[in-house]
Amino acid sequence: MDIDLKGRHALVCGASQGIGLATARELAGLGADVTLLARRDDVLEALVAELPTPRAGQSHAWIAADASATDALRAKVASLVAARPVHILVNNSGGPPPGTVHGAAVTAFEDAYRQHLIANHVLAETVIPGMERDGYGRIVNIISTSVKEPLAGLGVSNATRWAVASWAKTLATELAPRGITVNNVLPGSTQTPRIEQIIDSTVAKSGHSRAEVYADMVAAIPMRRFARPEETAAAVAFLCSPAAAYITGINLPVDGGRTRSL
Repeated sequence: MDIDLKGRHALVCGASQGIGLATARELAGLGADVTLLARRDDVLEALVAELPTPRAGQSHAWIAADASATDALRAKVASLVAARPVHILVNNSGGPPPGTVHGAAVTAFEDAYRQHLIANHVLAETVIPGMERDGYGRIVNIISTSVKEPLAGLGVSNATRWAVASWAKTLATELAPRGITVNNVLPGSTQTPRIEQIIDSTVAKSGHSRAEVYADMVAAIPMRRFARPEETAAAVAFLCSPAAAYITGINLPVDGGRTRSL
């Protein structure tokens, strides 16, 4: 199976922690040059130095940018692709904060759409021309199983993630004739700062102990455990590889069987 990414350049968003960082490490391990994108310059500099370099001449870089600052994001990534095209784009961003959809402020939707849907679109539009020129393109969006089954207490997130999934499916159809694939990976409960935020929110609302909330969440997963970020990263890396050239427009849950729908 061809999963060799030597000579490819990957841009991984939300790469300072969790699934984003695990994905960056996986892609680097397969030979890709990786550019990390997140908000904290000092953290990114340290992480880049730790990325694998299994081949001679392999190099990694970083961009400090806020996904919600669309104009600055576009400008920084345009400068990156002017120097070297991006062949692999991994869209990944945390949040939105937990909460019900009833009673959510309009600004909560506006902020979430800008950070997720609009940022993804801006990034894709910036990198696609280089993918076309070099004849290799993979766009993977890390979103949520909520695009299949809305999750209680994540109202704004449910709506936003579904919008991203619909955008991605449409884009996949449009780019398929050019050999560029667009897919979504849907993590379930994963050992990341995001899951800690959800647990804390549930504890505050339910009055149950942290141990009780954790136990209830794990009991809802057939595999009876949370995922490790590396397990989701492996799915992302496969979809970025040459082996996945004929897979596009899909939603791939990595959730230990929690999603009940097909």
